[in-house]
Amino acid sequence: MSLDVPTALLERAEAGQVDDEEFVDCVRRSLPYAWAVVSEVSARVHAGTADYADHAVPPPSETERGQLLRALASDAIRGGLERHFGVRLAFQNCHRVAAFRLGAVGGTTYQRFVSPLAQIRNQSPELRDC
Repeated sequence: MSLDVPTALLERAEAGQVDDEEFVDCVRRSLPYAWAVVSEVSARVHAGTADYADHAVPPPSETERGQLLRALASDAIRGGLERHFGVRLAFQNCHRVAAFRLGAVGGTTYQRFVSPLAQIRNQSPELRDC
């Protein structure tokens, strides 16, 4: 799953002239399912008082799963999304996406979510979909 980069944007990138807004817009257009999931969890965490909001519904197809993997495995894409939405993203088991309040990063809830124990617990047969 690659980004669909318009020629004009690629030319600006080669000249070193792409800003975060242009990059994030390219991600939005290229990875619509991943964008929708990250938008949804980010909106929910900002609207509430909890440290995080998550989305644990398996994607409808491997195409959508590929979008999540692409968006969250790339440091550049993940970082762009985090800056755009003002959250820290966490990812487990190839489809569980969480958005954390920036103030919660480093706290107990965040550390628990990103721990090896949490990842192993999400590998149980009833939670695994990968």
